[in-house]
Amino acid sequence: MIEGLFSLRGRVALVTGGSRGIGKMIAQGFLEAGAKVYITSRKAEQCDATARELTQYGACVSIPRDVSSVEGCRTLASDLQALEPKLDILVNNAGAAWGAPFDEFPEHGWDKVMDLNVKSPFFLTQCLHGALTAAASAERPAKVINISSIDGIRLNPLETYSYHASKAALIYLTQRMAARLVRDYIVVSGIAPGPFASEMNRAARDQEALVASRTPLKRIGRDEDMAGAAIYLASRAGDYVIGDTIAVDGGHAYANLPA
Repeated sequence: MIEGLFSLRGRVALVTGGSRGIGKMIAQGFLEAGAKVYITSRKAEQCDATARELTQYGACVSIPRDVSSVEGCRTLASDLQALEPKLDILVNNAGAAWGAPFDEFPEHGWDKVMDLNVKSPFFLTQCLHGALTAAASAERPAKVINISSIDGIRLNPLETYSYHASKAALIYLTQRMAARLVRDYIVVSGIAPGPFASEMNRAARDQEALVASRTPLKRIGRDEDMAGAAIYLASRAGDYVIGDTIAVDGGHAYANLPA
């Protein structure tokens, strides 16, 4: 029973931003759990190389696309639907960050982050609604997992205004999408990662000891921490988790006592 509870065998998944970082961790976890995984990212060469690397774990296919615009979302959805009649799992992971002092924060830094972190998850899910519905049933719902951040839950000292706002918005967007899509047996949930070594979180990558010392669990996140949370939400085990965003952060958001 337990093995089947967490199995993704026979499921088809799409992971945006899947060529590196958290997206790659999730893609590998899904493959090892038995899913066929499509990954997408803006840089074709990197996306293709990651797909080739991940094929050692299962069937992984690269579809390089820029999903920061509605047209890009439509193109990706069309490309995927030409290959698959249905989609069981969508992970909206592609994201961007921008930091600048308050008086210097630029409009293009605001728009770039909001477009990729908030607009893209909504419109890509909208474009793939039909494919998700085709896979969904009361006994086996389709899944949408939005990757937010603990910066959408609590503040950090960096002046990343649009990033904070976008990730908080995505947490509430997840709830609103969940309320609508559950009627189609599409379960929407989210993950709010904390410190994982990645291009997005260079502090965890380049200053691991320092970041670990400030983390209640005293370490940064490992690949299996993120893969485990995503597999839980994507599998039968997570069917009853609807609209919630789970912090996977070693205690930063909810177990960090003030100094």
